[in-house]
Amino acid sequence: MPDNESELLMQVARTLRRRWAAAYAPIGLTPHQARALRVAGEHDGLRLSAVAEALRISPRSATEVVDVLERADLVTRRPDPTDRRATLVAVTALGARTLDTLSDARTKEADDFFARLTEDERTALRGILGKLVQEDTAPASRSNAVGPQ
Repeated sequence: MPDNESELLMQVARTLRRRWAAAYAPIGLTPHQARALRVAGEHDGLRLSAVAEALRISPRSATEVVDVLERADLVTRRPDPTDRRATLVAVTALGARTLDTLSDARTKEADDFFARLTEDERTALRGILGKLVQEDTAPASRSNAVGPQ
């Protein structure tokens, strides 16, 4: 078992990701595809470049992921009304229902995983994690700095 907080936290995150991947399999989506669908579902039409940025992948890779989702009738492409050269990705009715199913699966897996904790422990954990997220004001570039500080 890891002996520090960061490794324990990463192990918990990896465990949840594995559980979610297993829950997505019967739906026919990989975690990456499910995340792309969630990103598209957060907007009423999103450019492919924005999908790529949100997923932290190349535009070419985003195109491939969206192609898979489009073939499954989970998203559709439509012209961007503000830029004729651009295309927007939008979730279809089937995609919206699939998002609901994905959300239910994520919630169930997380609830099952955290069920071993008492309600007081879960409340404390939410408070601690919330505090860490809220207080994280360190610039991303600080960890990438080179040389004396």
